[in-house]
Amino acid sequence: MKIGSELLAFATRLGHRFDDPEVLVRAVTHASMSSVTRSDNQRLEFLGDRILGLVIAEALLAEDLNAPEGQLAPRFNALVRKETCADVARDIGLGDVLKLGRSEMKSGGRRKEALLGDAMEAVIAAVYSDAGFEAARDIVLRLWRDRISTVAVDARDAKTSLQEWAQGRGQIPPSYVEVAREGPDHAPVFTVEVRLASGETAVSKASSKRAAEQQAAKAMLDELEG
Repeated sequence: MKIGSELLAFATRLGHRFDDPEVLVRAVTHASMSSVTRSDNQRLEFLGDRILGLVIAEALLAEDLNAPEGQLAPRFNALVRKETCADVARDIGLGDVLKLGRSEMKSGGRRKEALLGDAMEAVIAAVYSDAGFEAARDIVLRLWRDRISTVAVDARDAKTSLQEWAQGRGQIPPSYVEVAREGPDHAPVFTVEVRLASGETAVSKASSKRAAEQQAAKAMLDELEG
């Protein structure tokens, strides 16, 4: 099977030459483009998530021989979460080659965090399916290398840290409320407010609700710790 020049260029950026190009096509095909004759990337995403987890776990153990599980777990979560996968996907221009249905295309699917993160995991599985675990491992270690070496000692995300702060003081978990959505469908901006049972609030804006929630939680933590 031959693939177009855009996918060939993407494979070069990825750093892998596919013996079976069809598996790469499947990895970049969103469910909105699937059909009886065209498979989507959901099964590959499921597999890629597990491969990524194993490679990152091994890498963290090798990076810090003395870190206890309590430090390794938040670092691991920071490196495998969808936002990080989406950032890696942007680094290699994965969004540019995704095969999307018309409605997903119009709604800005090439920039959506969850969609990019899922596709990145599918691409990892595509490399594994094409050339085995070592090839997939090499790709992950190269693309995640700087993130692995710089991930914070305490890499708990802001929402987790804020929830632990509230629970430690006998409060119910914080609530997150979308208070506004602006901009066109293909480039929305979400405004989210986080609220504590004790009355404190903080607001943040971002291009995804998930990012806005994290930023609002961080703003709250900064205020509480300030």
